[in-house]
Amino acid sequence: MHYSIVTETYPPEVNGVALTVHSLEQGLRERGHHVTVIRPRQQGDRQPAPYERLVRGLPLPRYPGLRFGLPASRKLTSHWQWQRPDAIYVATEGPLGWSALRVARAFGIPACTGFHTRFDRYMRDYGLALLEPIALRWMRRFHNGAQATLVPTEELRIALRTMGFENVVRLPRAVDTTQFHPAQRDQNLRAQWGLQPETLAVIHVGRIAAEKNLDLAVAAFREIQKRRPDARFVWVGDGPARQALARDNPDFVFCGIHRGESLARHFASGDLFLFPSRSETYGNVTLEAMASGVPTVAFDYGAARECLRDGEHGAAVPDGRDDDFVRAAIRIGTDGTLRAQMRLAARDAVSGLRPQQVSADFDTILQQLARTEDRHEPRLSAAPITRE
Repeated sequence: MHYSIVTETYPPEVNGVALTVHSLEQGLRERGHHVTVIRPRQQGDRQPAPYERLVRGLPLPRYPGLRFGLPASRKLTSHWQWQRPDAIYVATEGPLGWSALRVARAFGIPACTGFHTRFDRYMRDYGLALLEPIALRWMRRFHNGAQATLVPTEELRIALRTMGFENVVRLPRAVDTTQFHPAQRDQNLRAQWGLQPETLAVIHVGRIAAEKNLDLAVAAFREIQKRRPDARFVWVGDGPARQALARDNPDFVFCGIHRGESLARHFASGDLFLFPSRSETYGNVTLEAMASGVPTVAFDYGAARECLRDGEHGAAVPDGRDDDFVRAAIRIGTDGTLRAQMRLAARDAVSGLRPQQVSADFDTILQQLARTEDRHEPRLSAAPITRE
């Protein structure tokens, strides 16, 4: 089969969407399919791979290093006339994504979209709460223009259905448990952070930005630090809020962006992962922390609801209960015996997840789309993919 993936973020950019899209692409390729990736040209871009088609893009406001794709109907038309895909996957809702859906509809190419980012909730974090319903309508119109919208959890599938999104299909996610593993723990790396072997390393991995609710992570750490003065807060990642966070907290350790094995070493070298975000569609980092044997405190939705058992692998805190988040962080952060138990249990909880199964499920969805007789109608079953 020939599939096209259209995305406005892609490695070497580091964020959950880029890495998820890359994993899906690689999985399809490993299953023997021909996959074309259509994405914006990135600053300092290398020579594109033979399977890549680059379009014009512009920097994303307030996010240095990220770009969005400009409308590209002509280029997509030319490319798909020359090499028509059996189905396409549109990962992002920007101008490039809209172009892809319009051209696919004109050619009768079946399309599905990925619901990766809660842009509507971002409006609150950037002081634009009045625009939240407008953003939701824009997203709903975009995704309903495809034959299916893929989401990572049953919880999100049901929520979007109640908000008028049509034909929402669950595509579960997994984590590479060979890459993310407790054996990656690195005492030399911890020494670089200024830690002794017994020092508590609280860690946050992800974009350092307003929508991540980072003030709560800082508040929780400061409460831990009152009881464990030796504790250090280690930040892995970058983003528009990093400069202010570093200015206001000179004792924090900032490691920048890491990928691959280096990222796995950073995860496994932490002792407690704080993830206070409320705006994720899933939160891949939750699985990565658990696979690394790091107890996690997160709000009870997305990956945490699916995989993190409260009191066994860390804490899954009811949404909006900031005080409970802080209390859970204190309880786990100050109890070494509890953390040791959770470390083993968290790893065991995700050890059976397999990225290969996600690739197979994704392939099944795309093949169902490709077999649809009337390709202008959403004929794909909305029943979620489930596994024992």
